[in-house]
This record gives sequence, C-alpha cells and structure tokens, in this order.
Amino acid sequence: ANAAWAFARTGVKAPELFDAIASAAVSRLGEFNAQGLANTAWAFATAGVKAPELFDAIASEAAPQLGQFNSQGLANTAWAFATAGVKAPELFDAVA
Repeated sequence: ANAAWAFARTGVKAPELFDAIASAAVSRLGEFNAQGLANTAWAFATAGVKAPELFDAIASEAAPQLGQFNSQGLANTAWAFATAGVKAPELFDAVA
C-alpha cells in the first residue's frame, strides 16, 4: 500500500510496479487495515492504473470493515472507485 501510494503521490508512471503490487496485494488484502485498503484504492485510481481484480478484492474486504474507516479513508475509497469507474454495489450498499 505504501509503495503504490508513494508512486501515485509523486506522479511517477510505473505500470510494471503497479501490476506487480496488484498481483501481490489481491491475495494479501485480508492483512490490510482500513487505511491500507483506502490508500491502495486511492493510489491505483490516482495513477490511472486499471486493476479490476484488485478493486473487486478491495470492495470485498472493505465492506465488512467500514466501521474501521475514518471519514477521510471512506471518502478516499469512494472517490477511488468512482474515479476508476469500478462498480462495487456490495461496497456502496454497505456505505449507504
């Protein structure tokens, strides 16, 4: 989450890095806390990296953890999904 966030924040284009992070993260998202999930979604949306499998996995992990998100994390996650054009009805139903 931190590496993706840092690269997205600086605007450095690193598609291979983002692909590697997405591949590795999908199976480990259960280890991420709410901030890690929010930061990862934000990073990929900010970088403009398409990672539908990652976003689907984030939605599945985030929905049951919504009580752990602070308002900034929740807003960043919603923004990331909207910006990435990813439909996540399970997540957005839980947010509502």
